[in-house]
Amino acid sequence: MAKNPVRQFEIDIRRGNSKFAGVTVDTFKHEIAEALKAYEKFIICIDKTPQECEGSLRSLMEKAIKAYENRGPHLRHGIALDRQVTIILSQTDNDRPLCGIYFNLYSPYQKKPSTKPAKAGSS
Repeated sequence: MAKNPVRQFEIDIRRGNSKFAGVTVDTFKHEIAEALKAYEKFIICIDKTPQECEGSLRSLMEKAIKAYENRGPHLRHGIALDRQVTIILSQTDNDRPLCGIYFNLYSPYQKKPSTKPAKAGSS
């Protein structure tokens, strides 16, 4: 009976034997550095200092790498996020996945939607 190649690839990823096994947080140090420059220059965040942001980016990158390495056989991405940042790793044809770091638009001062139903206007 022939082995299912998709199933074998899934098993190899979980054992760390895939061609992506060498991906670490330091693989994306350039992307993290660029994100930190943008954070310091353009992002106003009451919750995180630039130093805390760097720690968050490294932690989220670790989570995204784990999600990427443990993804299902037909999935192409590893994603990790918190309230302010989203990191996406996307499969490519070479050994290094693409990395996207996105700052989420969020305000702690944003008004919460009213739970009351809107009144019907009179005609």
